[in-house]
Formats: sequence, structure tokens, C-alpha cells
Amino acid sequence: MMRGEFVTTFDPQPKRLRFSVDDYYKMIDLGILDSREKAEIIDGELIKKMTIGDKHALTVDLLTTFFIKNLPDNVRVRGQNPLRLGDYDEPEPDIVLADLTKYDGKRHPRPAETILVVEVSDSTLKFDRETKIPLYAEAGIPEVWIVNLQNKIIEVYQQPSVGIYQFTKIFQLGEAVASSVLPNLALEVDSVLS
Repeated sequence: MMRGEFVTTFDPQPKRLRFSVDDYYKMIDLGILDSREKAEIIDGELIKKMTIGDKHALTVDLLTTFFIKNLPDNVRVRGQNPLRLGDYDEPEPDIVLADLTKYDGKRHPRPAETILVVEVSDSTLKFDRETKIPLYAEAGIPEVWIVNLQNKIIEVYQQPSVGIYQFTKIFQLGEAVASSVLPNLALEVDSVLS
């Protein structure tokens, strides 16, 4: 070997193992994973769900009641259940509004059957903004709300295109959330965050 030459070796490099959503359910069926261990599947990784605190639980309850009382019968309000976005993504939003004119209710809804997603965020705010919002935008979910418990605001993300939401609106205490996908719906921020 001459001076200045480099020897290149091709050692195997570590690879990330990705699990599909179907793999996840098979592992539960086979007893490899405990079905009581709540996890979301994000980009093929199992993400353990955070413990639900009192304020988070109350907020989800208030939102669920609001949606059930104010939406027509052709919208299914699903609380803290999976949303199947693709082969490697199945998050568990706090609320999913599914369109029963497209969704039969016999399995977890898909993006084309979803009207709106709500994430109630406190300790998960950074993860919800940086990971879940782009995931929902990429899947084409028409509208997503982050009910931000830290700052007592509701962040509304609308019009997904090329993996990002084109519009973001912030609603504060004293205001009513305006939805582009449910124009007759008005949620007073104070009713869930005061």
C-alpha cells in the first residue's frame, strides 16, 4: 500500500428493525407482546403511550361529550383508539371523527374515512407537533387540532399538501374554534381549557 491510500472495509452496519402494523398485531396474538401494553406504531417503531393525567382525561371527556352532542349521526366519535394511516403507522389520537358515509365501523378508520383528529397535549406536545402533525399531513388528514394544555390554546392545522399543513390557526381563551371541515361547529376554548 502506498502512502496516502486508504483501506476501505465494508463492515455490516446496524439496521433499524421496522414492524408493520400487521406484525404488531401478530406479535400480540402470539403472546410476544402483552395486549395490555398500550403502544402506538410510528414509522414502524413501537412508541409506548404516556400515562393519562387528570387534566388530560377531563379534557378528552369534555371534547368527546361536545362532539357527540354537536355532530350529526353520520360522524363517529372515537376516543383514544387507533387510526390506521398506512402499513407502518397506527397512532392512537385522543379523538378521531370518522365519516360513517365512508367508514363501516368494523375496523380502525383510514385517512380517507377521517374528518378530523384531536390530540390533547401536555407532556407530549413536542412529539405531537414534530412527529404526529407531519404524519397526519402526509396521510392527508383534512384537519388536526392540538389542544395545548401547557399554553391553554387550541392549535388548528388545516389543508394538508405535500406532507405539511398549509394553514395553522391558534385559538385562545375567549375565542371559539372554527373548523374548515365542520363549518357549523364552534367550540368555545374556555369550555375545555378554563
